[in-house]
Amino acid sequence: MSTSQDKPEKKDWSATQYLKFEGERTRPARDLLAQVPSTLQPKRIIDLGCGPGNSTAVLKERFPNAHLSGMDSSPDMIEKAKKRLPDLDFRVADLMTYQPEGDVDLYFSNAVFQWLDGPDRLAVIKRLMQTQKPGGVFAWQVPDNFNEYSHVAMRETAALDGAPWKAVLAAGKNPARGLFQTPQQLYNELKPLCCSITIWHTYYQVVLDSHEGIVEWVKGTGLQPFINPLNEEQREGFLREYMARLKRAYPTQYDGKVLLRYPRLFVVTVR
Repeated sequence: MSTSQDKPEKKDWSATQYLKFEGERTRPARDLLAQVPSTLQPKRIIDLGCGPGNSTAVLKERFPNAHLSGMDSSPDMIEKAKKRLPDLDFRVADLMTYQPEGDVDLYFSNAVFQWLDGPDRLAVIKRLMQTQKPGGVFAWQVPDNFNEYSHVAMRETAALDGAPWKAVLAAGKNPARGLFQTPQQLYNELKPLCCSITIWHTYYQVVLDSHEGIVEWVKGTGLQPFINPLNEEQREGFLREYMARLKRAYPTQYDGKVLLRYPRLFVVTVR
């Protein structure tokens, strides 16, 4: 779910906010796991960026006899994961330096690597891949929504001329990580390290009750680095402007609901 390098300023990630949409956020983990080779019988699995344990629970369901553990940089996420799955090993760790001991048959990651800068994310993925023995699987997925308007509107709002939050956000680390690598780039970087690689995109249509639902959805992830550095007044102003942009861009459906298109990129490698 998160890495300490990119944890929002001032605040930890909120597991409660994230889990407001637990079903929708867990579905990609299930879709990813469905493409892990059925022949794999892992003895050891690590859930990288396990968040509050929702993805770890999916792994336990499929591989009940494996030694399963999870890591995340967020203490709040790890606390929730431990309460959810008290018999498993969860620990706070930084993905940039994380190096588990012993063999790992399956690395699994549900929406983590988008939080790393481009070169860093590939370096981490390749480093961990190289620790695996032949036949080891690395399965991960990330939101690929840099150019979706839900995220474009965050950057537009942050850069709004005359806004009281513009200087605050400009003075800090840029919260927009940028485009993820293309499938072609990923193939060329990762294929030399594995015998097979599968890459695909899925476009989810998240059904939300209103435009406020879009805000609540992104508050759990991508919006946090924009609003966490702001004081209360600035945050309220930012969210009003952001909401206005969303209402212009996302039409209301016949029943009052709103569809949020949410693309995700999936990769499964076999060492």
